Amino acid sequence: MTILVLGGAGYIGSHTAYELIDKGEDVVIADNLQTGYQEAVHPKARFYKGDIRDKAFLDNLFKNEKIDAVIHFAANSLVGESMTKPLKYYDNNLYGTMVLLQSMVENSIDKIVFSSTAATYGEPENIPILESDKTEPTNTYGETKLSMEKMFKWVSKAHNLRYVSLRYFNACGAHISGEIGEAHNPESHLIPIILQVPNGKRESVSIFGDAYPTKDGTCIRDYIHVTDLAQAHILAVEYLRKGNPSNIFNLGNGIGFSVKEVIDTARKVTNHPIPAVISPRRAGDPAQLIASSEKAKSILGWRPEHADLEEIIATAWKWHKNHPDGFKK
Repeated sequence: MTILVLGGAGYIGSHTAYELIDKGEDVVIADNLQTGYQEAVHPKARFYKGDIRDKAFLDNLFKNEKIDAVIHFAANSLVGESMTKPLKYYDNNLYGTMVLLQSMVENSIDKIVFSSTAATYGEPENIPILESDKTEPTNTYGETKLSMEKMFKWVSKAHNLRYVSLRYFNACGAHISGEIGEAHNPESHLIPIILQVPNGKRESVSIFGDAYPTKDGTCIRDYIHVTDLAQAHILAVEYLRKGNPSNIFNLGNGIGFSVKEVIDTARKVTNHPIPAVISPRRAGDPAQLIASSEKAKSILGWRPEHADLEEIIATAWKWHKNHPDGFKK
């Protein structure tokens, strides 16, 4: 049977497709290439260019391929943009998922693993964050992802569709081969932005606020290697294949690193001074976000294998150093 990876030309989707194929799975990728790259598609995957808002496209795909389960990465994901263009996020993320679910129900496809986010929690009540903690997103992106989760819940009750929602924290790093990695335009993630300095793309990196109530005054985040995230999606598919009920899991290392620690580690890995400039803090940035992943470990059997920050940054640097312009030739 075949696994459909929606958004499989994007950052986490492409890494997940690579891991699935390494495990001997038959993989179909669908992507509209709005933010993904044809070059990131695994050569052994069958690729369909199309949009999840196009029901005829999805129906045709489901009729052509014997899809056993769907892994859903197809969404807009820039927090800042979601606040200035909220309707874009409701259209692609929420409407797109509604069309997808309509097509899945009509074509009797009953298993989906969903790429959710820690942004569903908003300002955390507790550290580490538990799946049972309240969900009050502070941005449109998090709100649409939470709404997508609720859509899965009600559709599952009505149509016996089962889902796993994976709420993850700061995805980072690159495939160990250096063949694929992170390529966003504009780039908004900390590690690729830091690595633009030794790559000659920027002169310094900004630290947004150094007076947070943390060990060194800078924000603390939970960084999780993209390959570890990919493995969790595969375990979630297996969980659903075994007939288990719908569920929600956090994915993180359970360890927080501050912005200054990440910059210091990047200096060590790249052997570059990487100047840093203190800038005003950004609105809506929580002081720290750290996940409890105990549920994923105990139920899915997930074990992050690339939790060391130096290793994470080294894999990212291998990719960015050799691909300073991402997938552009």
